[in-house]
Amino acid sequence: MSFAPNTPITKAIFPVAGLGTRFLPATKAQPKEMLPVVDKPLIQYAVEEAYAAGIREMIFVTGRHKRPIEDHFDMAFELEHELELAGKHELLQLVQSIKPDDMECVFVRQPKSLGLGHAVLCGERLVRGEPFAVLLADDLMVGEPAVLAQMVEQFNTLQASILAVQEVPAEHTKRYGIVAGVAAGERLVEVQQIVEKPAPEKAPSRLGVAGRYILTPTVFDQIRQQPRGVGNEIQLTDGIAGLLRSEKVFAYQYAGKRYDCGSKEGFLEANVELALRHPQIGAGFRAYLKALDLG
Repeated sequence: MSFAPNTPITKAIFPVAGLGTRFLPATKAQPKEMLPVVDKPLIQYAVEEAYAAGIREMIFVTGRHKRPIEDHFDMAFELEHELELAGKHELLQLVQSIKPDDMECVFVRQPKSLGLGHAVLCGERLVRGEPFAVLLADDLMVGEPAVLAQMVEQFNTLQASILAVQEVPAEHTKRYGIVAGVAAGERLVEVQQIVEKPAPEKAPSRLGVAGRYILTPTVFDQIRQQPRGVGNEIQLTDGIAGLLRSEKVFAYQYAGKRYDCGSKEGFLEANVELALRHPQIGAGFRAYLKALDLG
């Protein structure tokens, strides 16, 4: 499937159908993507990053029990009315800014939990043959400019699929899709091989794929052709590996920091570090941490 040259990236897929079992019991009755880091849920950080990259159509691939995500990006008439009556204009503006007027949110169900590749495939009709972004809300990315904005800038030049990557410890390769290739410029690698969660002794490199992708629509055909992969799931990594046979794919070593909020440790790290930067509570929280007896 081809696309018109210089097609802008205006659509992003957010796979949010996972059960969040690593955070039970907190995720028994709420989506893991709605867990707050300081004062915003994880999914809002990802949507704000996409918006900062120029994306205006947000496609959420959801599952059962994910209604709170839809509600979060909907108008809350009663809340807004009460805030307005109370004269709490700053809070009212904050609530209304969650979904800017020029942003569209679309929701589609993933009927079965069949893997990330299958979740992305669920958004195919909404993408309408254009290149698109994929953001995993578990990965909270902090960068200036926003990490996805950095990738969009690269895409505008390369007109090819781009994967965000970071160097990971050898013992962690089994947690990531791992890429290997040849240098193609500053922070860029032209991918020649991608493997899903290899053991350290089988990993072709230590460049692990983080939760940000820009993909060409050709990837949908490749995902459809893949048999079940690691975990008996339809893996996005396998679809990208198939893409390498017909198109160039690049890995981009982004400027910024990733917090693995799919793990409890990473989630806590994000809360502490972002709280320290928070304009209202940062100074007080820093003083509190310094006063702790950590012996």
